[in-house]
Amino acid sequence: MILENPPLQDELKNESLPLEDIELAKVLWNYHSINDPLKKCDAIFILGSNDLRVPTYGAKLFLEGWADYLIVSGGLGNFTKGFFTEPEGDVFGKIALQMGVPEDVLIIENKASNSGENVTYVEKILKEKELDLKTFLILQKPFMQRRAFATIKKWWPEKELLVSSPPLSLEEYPFGPIGLRYTIEIMVGDLQRIIEYPAKGFQIHQDVPENVLDAYHKLVNQGYTSHMIQ
Repeated sequence: MILENPPLQDELKNESLPLEDIELAKVLWNYHSINDPLKKCDAIFILGSNDLRVPTYGAKLFLEGWADYLIVSGGLGNFTKGFFTEPEGDVFGKIALQMGVPEDVLIIENKASNSGENVTYVEKILKEKELDLKTFLILQKPFMQRRAFATIKKWWPEKELLVSSPPLSLEEYPFGPIGLRYTIEIMVGDLQRIIEYPAKGFQIHQDVPENVLDAYHKLVNQGYTSHMIQ
């Protein structure tokens, strides 16, 4: 039986947010979600998270022939300690194997605690296996695509990167203890990092359109700030 996300908790099913806030959040959602058109790559690279729809989607794409290798990467991160009892990479790897991905083309990294480590630890494994992969389809949650791209491109400027996610809308995203408000708070915090992290050397610079900045500032003023760095 393939592992699945837990259903949305009962107390979050009737979560009520102002419609204006939801419309502002959709602006951020659409900015974060790059959704490049699919094309054949050397590897599908799935970044660890607490969302099991991502590795399930990645294994599906692999089995459809979109890549020669499937890479899963992640330790036991802050967002997954309440979900998993073992590293994200191991959980995602089990899903891939259960879905029929051959073990000899599955690369599992299970120690990374951030996107930079996802790259550096996977790169070490690829060197050990003498694999020179040049094109990657990066898979993450829909609203973490842009941040994942910006980070990985900083570490791998010479690689060709595409980014995608399971096809989900903002309203379809919540599950388990991850309600709509918390999802918006994560998006606000991630946009702050997209704005501030290039100066720290953590990501490449990306332009942020005025309408996205406007929505971001309004959501901050509305108090969606729990995921922001101080």
